[in-house]
Amino acid sequence: MNALSIQNLTKTYASGAQALKGIDLSVPEGDFFALLGPNGAGKSTAIGIISSLVTKTSGKVHIFEHDIDVEIEAAKSSIGLVPQEFNFNSFESVRNIVMNVAGYNGITRKLAASRTEFYLRRLDLWDKRNAASRELSGGMKRRLMIARALVHEPKLLILDEPTAGVDIEIRRSMWDYLTEINNENGITIILTTHYLEEAEALCRNVAIIDGGQIIEQGAVSKLLNLSKLETFVLDTDKPVQTLPQLPPFTFRSRNDSSQIEVDVPQGQSLNGLFDSLSSNDIVVKSMRTKSNRLEEFFMRLVSQKDGATS
Repeated sequence: MNALSIQNLTKTYASGAQALKGIDLSVPEGDFFALLGPNGAGKSTAIGIISSLVTKTSGKVHIFEHDIDVEIEAAKSSIGLVPQEFNFNSFESVRNIVMNVAGYNGITRKLAASRTEFYLRRLDLWDKRNAASRELSGGMKRRLMIARALVHEPKLLILDEPTAGVDIEIRRSMWDYLTEINNENGITIILTTHYLEEAEALCRNVAIIDGGQIIEQGAVSKLLNLSKLETFVLDTDKPVQTLPQLPPFTFRSRNDSSQIEVDVPQGQSLNGLFDSLSSNDIVVKSMRTKSNRLEEFFMRLVSQKDGATS
């Protein structure tokens, strides 16, 4: 069974702006899936339609085979949503925020209290249970929204930019928890993020959306292999004033003129790279792989698309 199936989904706003242009997307049950794209690409519109916060123009959306046009309540009960913006009462206590959502979903008060304690403890918020939410740090508020989204124990968790503004230590702990509930509880997770290293570290499958269209999708490992390039950062013994022209290598400058980036085609010898640089009086002191290969691929893919349509 697919957790999510989308067919030919479109959205045109009253202003005439076409946010989605007939996207097709399938997310298998149990997947950890990333939806990536620049600002204005259509990510948030798609999430809004899936979670019934935005009305679609046309197309079909099924959540665990429930058609949102026919079985909206069954579809909504399967979803836990963590939106980008904090949207709870800032004067309400942490515990009541989670309890109220449990009650809204028809959970008895006794069970709601038990689940609230469980998720607040698991997300390191139990000590803050009586505090007003306005007293929480940004990272705590993010974790509170995850606890609130999980209290009715949905089968599909949607996280829209869940770690925006969160420091790296808290972000890593959230990564660990999301991986745990995906692996151990079988919860399907759909993640949108600007921290593309999250997709590479967490997700098995990814779709890239740009201009309201899906321009690529598949396994993260498959997409990385499609790039056919690996990017290295080279530290040189002196500033490089003019980038060398040495096919098949492609060079780019960095802010530090004593560093350059180079794209190396798969199977190309690095010895040939160093020999070519030496012949141009460029001495490499050290090198490292640029860590976020998915980001590199994303930028190349969008650039290729823009070039093809211009």
